[in-house]
Amino acid sequence: MTTAPAEPPAGPDPAPGPAPEPLWRPGPERVGQARLTRFHRWAAERHGAPQPLSGDPQGSYAALHHWSVTELEAFWRAVAEWFGVSFTTPYSAVLADRAMPGARWFPGATLNYAQHALRAAEDPELAGRPALLRVDERHRPEPVSWAELRRQVAALAASLRRLGVRPGDRVAGYLPNIPEAVTALLATAAVGAVWTSCAPDFGARSVLDRFRQTEPVVLFTVDGYRYGGKEHDRTATVAELRAGLPTLRAVVHIPVLGGAAPPGALEWAEQTAGPAEPEYAQVPFDHPLWVLYSSGTTGLPKAIVQSQGGILVEHLKQLGLHCDLGTGDRIFWYTSTGWMMWNFLVSGLLVGATVVLYDGSPGHPHTGAQWLVAERTRATLFGTSAAYVTACAKAGVHPARDHDLSATRCVATTGSPLPPDGFRWLHEEVAADLWIASVSGGTDVCSCFAGAVPTLPVYTGELQAACLGTGLQSWDPHGRPLTDEVGELVVTTPMPSMPVRFWNDPDGSRYRDSYFGMFPGVWRHGDWITLTSRGGVVIHGRSDSTLNRQGVRMGSADIYEAVERLPEVRESLVIGVEQPDGGYWMPLFVVPAEGAVLDDALRERIRAVLRRELSPRHVPDEVIEIPGVPHTLTGKRIEVPVKRIFQGVPLEKAVNPGSVDDPGLLAHFARLAAARAARGAD
Repeated sequence: MTTAPAEPPAGPDPAPGPAPEPLWRPGPERVGQARLTRFHRWAAERHGAPQPLSGDPQGSYAALHHWSVTELEAFWRAVAEWFGVSFTTPYSAVLADRAMPGARWFPGATLNYAQHALRAAEDPELAGRPALLRVDERHRPEPVSWAELRRQVAALAASLRRLGVRPGDRVAGYLPNIPEAVTALLATAAVGAVWTSCAPDFGARSVLDRFRQTEPVVLFTVDGYRYGGKEHDRTATVAELRAGLPTLRAVVHIPVLGGAAPPGALEWAEQTAGPAEPEYAQVPFDHPLWVLYSSGTTGLPKAIVQSQGGILVEHLKQLGLHCDLGTGDRIFWYTSTGWMMWNFLVSGLLVGATVVLYDGSPGHPHTGAQWLVAERTRATLFGTSAAYVTACAKAGVHPARDHDLSATRCVATTGSPLPPDGFRWLHEEVAADLWIASVSGGTDVCSCFAGAVPTLPVYTGELQAACLGTGLQSWDPHGRPLTDEVGELVVTTPMPSMPVRFWNDPDGSRYRDSYFGMFPGVWRHGDWITLTSRGGVVIHGRSDSTLNRQGVRMGSADIYEAVERLPEVRESLVIGVEQPDGGYWMPLFVVPAEGAVLDDALRERIRAVLRRELSPRHVPDEVIEIPGVPHTLTGKRIEVPVKRIFQGVPLEKAVNPGSVDDPGLLAHFARLAAARAARGAD
């Protein structure tokens, strides 16, 4: 079904004045030492990229980016050569077909993702160094060396083969963010099987909604996990999963809480015992590596299939060039195995970086816990969520005062747009010379469309630039590119990590409808963005939950940024509901901060802030207190299902409760909607 083009939302009223000064600018030494700079010089010498412009990093990056999207074959050949991608059989072309969907990358080539992820283990100088650092709520890092990780992957891959696992079979993990999860993923990839995972805080229904689609033959499970200072037993959930997955041939038990393996399950220690040499199945470039899942708020989650080769080259580009990581660096990103950022984090191994795996609450024993992890692990790059930065600012956390963060040169955020106050807080409370990388992409590509560029300045409230090889544009409803105006986020060139397909979508119709219905042949992601004339990117929120006041469309992110700056507001949710009489109702739901009261005075302050900082169009019709904001299992606010509830859609049809972190909150919205409908009927 083709989606009707929408008018772009109105952002805050522009303020006249001179161009803003950057919050941070990398010095000449930092620019010169960046891997991106070295790659640019090399690509200019070997592959026809434009020569870097002396003393002009912004002009240099703009020229390199233009080349990367107009000469796709040359750019991706350069990436593969620069990072030494090992093709067992050669490719006949870099890009055989530029169509979207359907682009064919590196046809004829065979390789293995796990083989590249473990290359550092082959270096005698690196083999004994940490490949992984495990951290739990005790905040004491425990290393796993490159040599030990390689041995465990080899032993487990051999065990999988003995269990009959073959290339193309699916292997699932119901696991926390622990080294065993990384080992299981890499062993699965080494065999040529297809990995898929969920975090153990997912309930049985949520997991079965995902895993039943892919029909795994082996399931890795735990007896439970620790979070917030408590132990959470999952043995009953694991029993439900085993009963609900008839395709399973084996279950492998990992005793996180020390519990015994359930009847018929295999012990992790036995499956990874003994010396072993790795054997890597050489698979085609587009062979499936893993299956990721969309949030599934209004139906079964989309099962998104990405390829071994596509993820390999995309993540080498992102982690090696954009994140500027290599041997000796350490990457810590707060995530879980149910979120694409975990897969992205594991790919830090591809560039020889040490990967920090934190298994625990983001705020235990206090709000500043993630900064403690960054300190204890000497993280070079610390990735977190915009919501966490905002929470730290409201809680009065002082990272630089309380922690030694001298090793951390970059703090990256994703999950939602980092508000301007978040940029300023990081600059003031972490380091004036801190590289702040707000990034935006999606599970759909397991990567970023825009974000980190080590050679560019950082402007408050903006992502630095579109990523290399990504034809990112802002389009109006007629498909015309926009600059300094809000439009639809589109990608006009294929990316290697775009899905090769959806699972159980034999004719590809669901895949096409998800991204290519509005602009055939062009990826429409579902975000509102602005591309600035200096090359920066501003994200305004999801375009499929756009607000429309009196014919003027607005993004919700601008409202959240303004409202949640108030110390009395913990979180908020805004929707716009078309009324049967042609009217439009735009309520703002607010969760007060601890100790705050949503009285008439606070309601008026909220309205005044929105009127002053955005426009009268952004002032809600009502400000309503709620006990909490519902999120997807990966932490995104649920807007569209709440809107549908207020449009009269029954709760069971408006949302899949298994996709929500707290389904009880949706029942609260259903009660509010019913009360509103009753008032309207009186």
